[in-house]
Amino acid sequence: MWKPDRSSSVALFQQIADEIERRIACGEFPPGSALPSERKLAEQAGVNRSTVMQAYAELRSAGIIESATGSGTRVSNFRLGPRENAPNWRNYLESGTFMPNLPTMRRIRSELRKDAPLIDFASGELSPDLFPRQAVQQLLRDTPFTPELGYDDPQGYSPLRQALVGLLKDKLNVNVTESSILITSGSQQSLYLIAQCLLSPGDAIAVEDPSYCYSLPMFRSAGLRVFRLPVDPERGVDPDNIEALHREHRLRMIFVNPGFQNPTGTVLQAERQLRLLQVAAQWGIPIVEDDPFSLTAFDGTPPRPLKSLDTNGQVLYIGSLSKIAASGFRIGWLAAPGSVISRLADARQQMDFGLSVIPQWTAAEFVRSGYLHSHLERLQTALFHKMHRLASALREHLPGLVSFRLPDGGLNLWCKLDPGIDPDKLLEEAVKRGVIYVPGTVFGSERGWIRLSYARPAAEQIEPGVRLLAEAVRSL
Repeated sequence: MWKPDRSSSVALFQQIADEIERRIACGEFPPGSALPSERKLAEQAGVNRSTVMQAYAELRSAGIIESATGSGTRVSNFRLGPRENAPNWRNYLESGTFMPNLPTMRRIRSELRKDAPLIDFASGELSPDLFPRQAVQQLLRDTPFTPELGYDDPQGYSPLRQALVGLLKDKLNVNVTESSILITSGSQQSLYLIAQCLLSPGDAIAVEDPSYCYSLPMFRSAGLRVFRLPVDPERGVDPDNIEALHREHRLRMIFVNPGFQNPTGTVLQAERQLRLLQVAAQWGIPIVEDDPFSLTAFDGTPPRPLKSLDTNGQVLYIGSLSKIAASGFRIGWLAAPGSVISRLADARQQMDFGLSVIPQWTAAEFVRSGYLHSHLERLQTALFHKMHRLASALREHLPGLVSFRLPDGGLNLWCKLDPGIDPDKLLEEAVKRGVIYVPGTVFGSERGWIRLSYARPAAEQIEPGVRLLAEAVRSL
């Protein structure tokens, strides 16, 4: 994200040339590696394309870079030694087992990193005004920090696990013990550990359709075969579909998000919850319940988690503070049988020797203080009003062109576009106008759906954001 200094007496093109040469010299751009196209570098640096062309011409004349039709611009091998002495990083990048994010998600994140402000309906996190900033500051001022600063317990900071036992019991009627909880750096690490440690390449898993899980590369990286469970917008997944899938593919695991499902906002119907547990128990299939949104219920009464009904230890329950407090805590948890927790804790310790005790201590104090309850009430009210602002703006500015069902909690509105609107072209036009969202295809859905998160934009940005989206629609 480097940009030239326009107040400098050095010409812009020369600053760009000097910066590229510096990065080449320090190994960021090894011999033979590709450089950004003129157009892309101009966009990143905030200059005209002609300025970049001049910078590249300067570097070419010095023999530092070389260009060829069809292969772009690359760092020269001539000045820095023969090609065989430098690693072929392209081969390495293409041969790793961990898959990159989907191109659409990389594009969205790239746009959000730019200096140009975007009204962000894409990010699935809270806006800064919904973070419990004052509560955390008060805790840090008033509470003495006593933990040791060495490596922590492989399962995570014990007082935090104790606090979560109380939280899950009081708020969600989920009965777990401290020894059955593993602290992770968010829900995604829990999913990663499960995929890598409990499943093998070629295993078949069932995932909701649409589902946040489709946006994650980790299942593809683990070589898993993913089969879809259609989500009924009123009742959630149909457990009978699971039985049919298992008979055909021998499912090894089921992944569901039954409380305000991402992206649809659907709650799994009580009757289907019981049937899902029954089907899974019949075939001995573990269920992974990802539950980041239940405590956002607008009326303060969260939907009942599957884990609260689990008497056989068949549900691996994942939760997080990211969607109910702040993503910057980087605190998630996994509740599971002791043998599973031990296996995953051992694997996680090999990765990072455990999480930092400082955010865990802060999270423990926050969870067991009175601040959490008042924060959740404020959060639920704010999300309710932001969701209705979004719905009202869509009805006003896109009447008849977008349809949706209002959820009772969560962070997202799942919207069906008029068939005449091309979702891919719409995203391009929306970004040009300063607003961004996530296309439904990222979640495995058929074309024609989009997810609009009302949690991230400030309340006063929502109506202007929808107005810009409507302009993008009209431009098509």
